[in-house]
This record gives sequence, C-alpha cells and structure tokens, in this order.
Amino acid sequence: MTRRDQIKSAYRLTGCNAGFYDGMMTHSTLPGKAVCRLVWNMDGEKNLAYLEKALSGVPENFGGKLLEVPVGTGVLTMPVYRDLPDADITCVDYSPDMMNTAVKRAESLGIGNVRFMRGDVGALPFADGSFDIVLSLNGFHAFPDKEAAYRETFRVLKKGGTFCGCFYIRDVCKRTDWMIRHLYVPKGFFTPPFETGDSLRTRLSGMYASVTVENVEGIGCFHCVK
Repeated sequence: MTRRDQIKSAYRLTGCNAGFYDGMMTHSTLPGKAVCRLVWNMDGEKNLAYLEKALSGVPENFGGKLLEVPVGTGVLTMPVYRDLPDADITCVDYSPDMMNTAVKRAESLGIGNVRFMRGDVGALPFADGSFDIVLSLNGFHAFPDKEAAYRETFRVLKKGGTFCGCFYIRDVCKRTDWMIRHLYVPKGFFTPPFETGDSLRTRLSGMYASVTVENVEGIGCFHCVK
C-alpha cells in the first residue's frame, strides 16, 4: 500500500462516525471539512498533500525504531503503522485522553508493535540517539516550550536519522493567521511564538545536515537528516 493509500485508509476508517478532531484531521466529516476550508484554506487534495509531505520521511518498508510525539488520537498514523510490522514504534503524548483513543485505535487494527507512553516532549525519557526516525505531526505549534522540544527531538535521534512532520507556520495565509491569533491562541489550542517558513528552515539547517521545508497553505512540512 502506498503512503497516499495509507492516508486515504485513515480517512475511510474514521468515516462518518468521527469526532470533531478526527474529522478535521482526516477531512472526513462535514464539520471537519468546514474547518479545513475556513481556517486552513484547504480542500481534500491539499489536506492529503500536506500529510504525504509530512510522512515522507517514513519509508514504506521501515523496520527500525520510530518515535512519534505527540501521537494525538493516532488517527493519521495507526493505518501507516499497521503496514510496518517490523518496526519498533513508541508513541508519546502528554494527554491521556488523546493517547487512550490512540491505544484503542491500535488495538482495533491489530497492531502489536507499538507501545504508548505518557510524557513531555520537553523531557523525553530516552537515551541519546535512541531512534532512527522522530515523527511529529501538528505538535510544535501547541508545545509551550518549543526550544526544549527542538532540543529533545534532536537529542534522541541517531546520527543519520530522520526528523520529519508538520505544524502551523505564520505569514503564509492571512485567513489562517487571523484565526490562530483570535481563536486558537486565546482558547489555548496553540501556543506562540510561531515559526515562518524561513525561520523554520534557518533553525533546522543550524541543527541538521540535510533539511527540506515545504508548505501547503499555512502548514509547514519538514524532512531533516541528522
């Protein structure tokens, strides 16, 4: 199954019974589609495109050690992990409610090679160089201590390993910036400061040997090699 097919599988598995968050992440419900359009200026194809870019650092035949932080509800990644039976996967999230949903999703898909841990991205309980891949989907815009998050995800990654994922970047879509500033930040969903595409590229280039940063509307996608 290709990566695009895996993402589409996540959409189908979520379906019409999705809660608001999962429906938004997978562009699979009417409220979710409305938020994607209103806040992010995205249709289904753009939503699919940014997730493909964000997950591009995870090979389809990957069999090493992967850390995902935060895992959220696992709606986007469990269908990917289902097709990586030889991988050793650790998923971390600070929210027990989110993680419990991810655990149930993994169980429903019969995934047995994923372990779940509650933890803080700013103080990861792993030794230096523990993982071949560190994946972070839509997390950094919410982390309160972003400097610690950048340090820790770098620290636990092996030399030659891949850091990939995505999060909100400002100064790309005015509509998105307005919504983030006036709705998401006051409600505590997102925490400033936020990167721009240029600042993210500069930051990551100062840490990693190879860096690619692209965006789909206001979502910045990155693929770095340590």
